Amino acid sequence: MNIFRLAGDVSHLVAIIILLLKIWRSKSCAGISGKSQVLFALVFTTRYLDLFTVFISAYNSVMKVVFLSLSYATVYLIYIRFKNTYNSENDTFRVEFLLVPVIGLSFLENYAFTPMEILWTFSIFLESVAIMPQLFMITKTGEAESITTHYLFFLGLYRALYIANWVWRYHTEGFFDQIAVVSGVVQTIFFCDFFYLYATRVLQGKGKIILPMPV
Repeated sequence: MNIFRLAGDVSHLVAIIILLLKIWRSKSCAGISGKSQVLFALVFTTRYLDLFTVFISAYNSVMKVVFLSLSYATVYLIYIRFKNTYNSENDTFRVEFLLVPVIGLSFLENYAFTPMEILWTFSIFLESVAIMPQLFMITKTGEAESITTHYLFFLGLYRALYIANWVWRYHTEGFFDQIAVVSGVVQTIFFCDFFYLYATRVLQGKGKIILPMPV
């Protein structure tokens, strides 16, 4: 494992922990898209179906369990524990617009036409767009709390580091996973505008990210 892969995994884990701590400490999930979190839980579920059948390393197995557990814990806090604070009226992104094309692509573009490979491909494609309900929610409300933007920053950083990981592996191992790379690049592109706002507002101590309200 190279440093970019490890740093990417740590960034991903930090992002989820930041989100969980934000919800738990404030006892509120205001500003958090429950739909995005359900999609991420679906991503981990379909990707890690081999948890008990394929052993790669202790690190790999532990990380699978951690990500599955934390993703479902987040969904639980949003929809059950603190459901009265969930802004469902602002979390209105039509997830079927993501799921239908992702399912179709998973059947058309995969490395083997088997249930496990199709579900793995589905998880890769879905992860690239799962953040869209959260970004849509921020655009709709016109602002995002600093703690929420920290979560998004580390989530975007995780993807950027994974791109560096793939570049490193290509040059050192000749490894190239077209499906994962293309999906990762697409997901990183979604974060580009956010990275700019994060650097110009949050890191300069200006508090919330304020966006123009949609017309």
